[in-house]
Amino acid sequence: MPETIEELVKQAIAAAQSAGDLPEFEVKELGVERPADTTNGDWSTTVAMRSARLAHMAPAKIAQAIVAHMPKSNAVSKVEIAGPGFINFYLNASANNEVLQEVREKGADWGRSDLGHGLKINYEFISANPTGPLHVGHGRWAALGDSMCNVLEFTGYHVDREYYINDHGSQMDVFGRSVQRRYLQLEEIMREDVCDLDAAHDKLLADRQAYVEDEDDERPETHPYMDAFNEELGGNSYGGDYIVDIAREFVASDGDKWVDVPVEDSLEQFRERSYKSMLARIKATCDEVRCPFDLWFSERSLYVKDESGTSQVDRAFDKLDKMGYLYKTDDGALWFKSTALGDDKDRVLIKSNGEYTYFASDVAYHWNKFQRDDYSIDLWGADHHGYIARVTNVCDALGYPGKFEVDLGQFVNLLRNGEPVRMSKRKGTMITFQELIDEVGVDATRYTLVSKSSNQTIDFDIEAVKQRNNTNPVYYVQYAHARVCSILRKAAGVSEDEALELGMEKVAQKAIGDSADLSLLTDPTEAALARKISEFPDLVAGCARDRAPFRLTHFAEELAGAFHGFYANCQVLPSEGRPVDPEVSRARLVACDAVRINLEVALKLIGVSAPDVM
Repeated sequence: MPETIEELVKQAIAAAQSAGDLPEFEVKELGVERPADTTNGDWSTTVAMRSARLAHMAPAKIAQAIVAHMPKSNAVSKVEIAGPGFINFYLNASANNEVLQEVREKGADWGRSDLGHGLKINYEFISANPTGPLHVGHGRWAALGDSMCNVLEFTGYHVDREYYINDHGSQMDVFGRSVQRRYLQLEEIMREDVCDLDAAHDKLLADRQAYVEDEDDERPETHPYMDAFNEELGGNSYGGDYIVDIAREFVASDGDKWVDVPVEDSLEQFRERSYKSMLARIKATCDEVRCPFDLWFSERSLYVKDESGTSQVDRAFDKLDKMGYLYKTDDGALWFKSTALGDDKDRVLIKSNGEYTYFASDVAYHWNKFQRDDYSIDLWGADHHGYIARVTNVCDALGYPGKFEVDLGQFVNLLRNGEPVRMSKRKGTMITFQELIDEVGVDATRYTLVSKSSNQTIDFDIEAVKQRNNTNPVYYVQYAHARVCSILRKAAGVSEDEALELGMEKVAQKAIGDSADLSLLTDPTEAALARKISEFPDLVAGCARDRAPFRLTHFAEELAGAFHGFYANCQVLPSEGRPVDPEVSRARLVACDAVRINLEVALKLIGVSAPDVM
């Protein structure tokens, strides 16, 4: 419909110019949009204000000339001028409701566009260290990142979803030593207590729980194993329950094989096998929460030498050196001249002792991305804000200015019945993302984590999100979809099992038939429903442009609300003592089916299911 309005306006301007009522000018953007207030019409154009300087005329006079030469249209019931020169178009019922049939024709492609023209985007998100399970903050990156990728693909971009595995550096040794120490403690307990592995495992976890509960360390004698663990590793360790669980896997598979082996000789075994075990857990959680990746990129691979004897790090540094952005200091350290690109200081890549910095990996990694894709987006936590400039400068220096972007996400406050859930980084206590989805469910978790702008903190109340009533937004939206499906099944005369076998598209076809007279939909709630649905294509395009998938949840809730209002006001199917004209019923079923399709598309984009039955 906006294309129809634009064509009418163009024809009116041309006619007014031919008649001499307007001077010659050309406006590229006609400013056709939906008025926020429906009393101002169904569509409006600001072309009169946009062309005032070009025409050297007052906007109101331009608007009058345009309206005077406006062609007749079967879709438009009237055209009015408002304010300083707004031209408002009011559609007739049939034209306003055309969108309902359009949705049914396009089905799962409703709202799809070619906004991106196939641009190849590398979207990297989560990228948590493989030294522990995903926490709730990582879960938000999963929901936001995957939803954003869905939206980008839906709007014509080619998206490569990527998880960067930080498997290089000292933290991997710390991880391996932590598991190794717990393994030795399990073996010690089994030997001293003459007990089996399950009992030893329970004892070690109980000791850790006592440590966690002793927030002020007032009773150190109640957690000897945890205290010994911290003392032996100097506090440089990973202390969560999951470390004990991985250690248990070693005992179960290897027995006491590593007890008498020097710790340095067995460290590689503990490091590498623990790494693989944790990465498998992370991948399983991502799979469960419907967050697939095209590539799991290992940081280690950046340092692997090829046949020529050079690594990806070497080649990226060579590129920067040739561009004049590297220099060495007297102590032998290698630096990136970041200040030449506006940074507040230069950044070290290789320390004087020969150790590579984390930034060195980032340089090579982003250089690698641009060998594969046209544009790079990273989703980072808000605490990494200070890191943006240096990575942006590296991408610019490597020859990719304006092609790197960072989306920042705020964190999650986890609550239960309004009270904060206590977590301690020092104690190694947290609610893992897996535990959250196990308790709350994938749909409710994903919907809630994507329901606000990424630059807003989310208060995630576990008990509230579990509610199965209209106070819970995800339930409210899913129930609207299920309700529509129930109406269509009833109209088609099929059972839930029969509908499952047929599919809802065929059920809807059976209920509605081949055609319906949409001009019969004249109730204000029917008009509001069609209007809301017609907003969806522009909304999805806006989500892509602004990196704002959260708007989809707002739209879904508004559409569900419009449907409930329509259903309360307009009888769809006849019932005892309440007949409905068959043609009116058929038209209202079309409206119901359009709601079903639109809700399903919106929910799918944010990775949430649209149940047929609830």
